[in-house]
Amino acid sequence: MYYIGIDEVGRGPLAGPVAVGVVKLKHRVFEFGEKGIKDSKKLSAKNRELWYKKIKEAKKRGELDFFVSFVSSKIIDEKGLTYAIQKAVNNSLKKLSAHPKKSQILLDGGLKAPKEFIFQKTIIKGDEKEPVIALASIVAKVTRDKLMKKYTKKYPQYRFDIHKGYGTKAHYKEIFQNPLTPIHRRRFI
Repeated sequence: MYYIGIDEVGRGPLAGPVAVGVVKLKHRVFEFGEKGIKDSKKLSAKNRELWYKKIKEAKKRGELDFFVSFVSSKIIDEKGLTYAIQKAVNNSLKKLSAHPKKSQILLDGGLKAPKEFIFQKTIIKGDEKEPVIALASIVAKVTRDKLMKKYTKKYPQYRFDIHKGYGTKAHYKEIFQNPLTPIHRRRFI
């Protein structure tokens, strides 16, 4: 039985994709320790990066696997956020070759795995209660933040490296002064 944690980040930004992180463990307790693992929102950027490095090292050692799926702002605008998040959950589980009858799926908040995953549990504030969900939160957040930093090079007037697409005062000011980019969510603005 594999233990799989799933969490999403980027639900509320005005720009950029939604990201779903999925972490698959062979054992519920993992070698690099659980002390200090928290929901990505409760870690500093520096600590998220440190955890991300530990997670990547654990992957190299074969202790876990992970994947982050993105669904674009275009899909969010066309089909809605719920559809986009579900699509990302499905994509990540496929990418990790998760077996529906050999996987215990632990999901944060209101997330659901496809119905064929018979051992699944949605946990409110799961990223605070289950370390494997916290790990999924961290990989999703760090990966999405890196992508948003790359968008800064393409759209420097928007400074996505600072606000990551969220609706800060600075971002709203940038929206009023510049044309929207293709990564902006028109439904959200």
